[in-house]
Amino acid sequence: MERLEAKRISGRTYYYYSKWEWKDGRCRRVWQRYLGTAEKIARIVEGGGPTPKYAEVFQWGLPNALWAQCIDAGVVERIDRRCRKRGQGLSTGQYLAIAAINRAMCPKSKRAMWEWFSGTVLMRRFPKASRASLTSQRFWDHMDRIDEQAARNIWKDTLQSVIRREQLDLASISYDGTNFYTFIDTFNTRCQIARRGKNKQGRCNLRQINYALFCCADGQIPLFYDVYEGNRNDAKQFPIMLERFATFFREVAGNKVEVPETTLVFDKGNNSAENFHLLDSLPLRFVGSVKLDEHKDLAEVHNSDARFQATRAHPEGTKSFRVTKQVYGRERVLVVTYNQNLFNAQWLTLQVDIQRAVERLAVLQQRLDDRRNGLIKGGRSPTMQSVKSQSQTILKRQHLKRIIRVTITSDANSLPRLEYTIDTEALQELSETYLGKNVLITDREDWDDVQIIRAYRSQFLIEDVFKQTKDRETGAWWPLNHWTDSKIKVHALYCTIGLLLRALMLRRVKAAGVRITTKRLLHELDTIREVVNIYPRSGKQKTERKQTVLTKTSELQQNIMAIVGIAGTEMRALG
Repeated sequence: MERLEAKRISGRTYYYYSKWEWKDGRCRRVWQRYLGTAEKIARIVEGGGPTPKYAEVFQWGLPNALWAQCIDAGVVERIDRRCRKRGQGLSTGQYLAIAAINRAMCPKSKRAMWEWFSGTVLMRRFPKASRASLTSQRFWDHMDRIDEQAARNIWKDTLQSVIRREQLDLASISYDGTNFYTFIDTFNTRCQIARRGKNKQGRCNLRQINYALFCCADGQIPLFYDVYEGNRNDAKQFPIMLERFATFFREVAGNKVEVPETTLVFDKGNNSAENFHLLDSLPLRFVGSVKLDEHKDLAEVHNSDARFQATRAHPEGTKSFRVTKQVYGRERVLVVTYNQNLFNAQWLTLQVDIQRAVERLAVLQQRLDDRRNGLIKGGRSPTMQSVKSQSQTILKRQHLKRIIRVTITSDANSLPRLEYTIDTEALQELSETYLGKNVLITDREDWDDVQIIRAYRSQFLIEDVFKQTKDRETGAWWPLNHWTDSKIKVHALYCTIGLLLRALMLRRVKAAGVRITTKRLLHELDTIREVVNIYPRSGKQKTERKQTVLTKTSELQQNIMAIVGIAGTEMRALG
């Protein structure tokens, strides 16, 4: 119970606010707070009390929410079980939990970790943390304690716990790969993973790291990840990832999940005869897609053909038909789809590509005319082959060689002449056949077209995860200030744990009926701050009085706080 007590000291009455509890059969005081004299209390009630000396503001909503997910997943305990704690200071699990939460919030380098950490309420969760313990060197010391096998076991332990607790639906799993450029020096021989290759951000001049991810359609939960050399081709890496995932999935699932009922979804970049033969040998069903040019008989079916039937698949207006064909050595089901939204996007893209190509061809044509007319005299003279190579480069975008006809001839002085025209008939034929169309491939003969289409379109979930990892505001991968293979693999571990924490939080919020994106969820929680007002000491007070309050929250924020289990935590009327 709580009491308001009056104490007579030196002829004056002072008031205290106290809490009492029964202990050992007696009512004992647990704590008390000094309030002051009756006059002082009256001034405070009337708004004339002392003003704070200063206020401290901490990030409250997002770190609390992520820490709650970290506790539920048992991240610290599972890491410490694999990597025993050192003699003093923070444990390896605590270091990686801090790094994972940071990656899920606002990624910082290890040098900037203390500045970020000290501005959050995580200070109370890790009372042993200090500026000295959160230096980059201390992080690296603990990262060295996690080898490749330990990292794999840590992730397996964590995922097993999540699958059991969340009861994930593993019927549909998406696979994809991406790459992250680095600034690792060319002559660094201690790092074999970072290699130059085709970079998806256009930074082919830098060494890059490839990152593969298997993601559950139920809540975008990452299931399995791996990092590998940046110069490896996706199709060549796909069978390696398949075998590793199949082994890992059997270990994680055990007897709880029927692995043969799991359907793997992947894109056409992983297609090859060898990969499909491997899929046939594994206890995995699949849904993928094939290139239109590999099945011209289907691609050239008119978009208004009577075989197309309307479906209930999203987006509205999708129509489809299915056939059975011999593909990669076996009879397989192919589902041909057409969607008007896809057609519109591809048509606009094609128009932009045609315009840019025509502009570049016009510039090339003018330069050749100027050369023949004597306006350009210096430099190496163009040849038929060089002009042909330039025109092929200009027309490298999809469908352009089919639409734009280029003719290269030479004059009496053997100087090339270039002419080009747009084949309107080819453009019309393309718009009536290829555009707006996809061809899906699957071994799910028991599924109808709608189920197959929906499964394939769940691929956007993993693409959305990759967008998150590369977002400059909410990304999880950069900055990467490591230059050895072992530390890069640990970096991948806590980055993926960060993705897991965010996915679990989003899944819980959506399950409660709140339709929200990951970015919006992070923003709403991040704007909830804790303000601690520090008041000057009065009378014989030994410490400064503190009063804690949250910034004003919206109805949506209050709802989210209640869902993720942080509503009202650590809030005190009197500090």
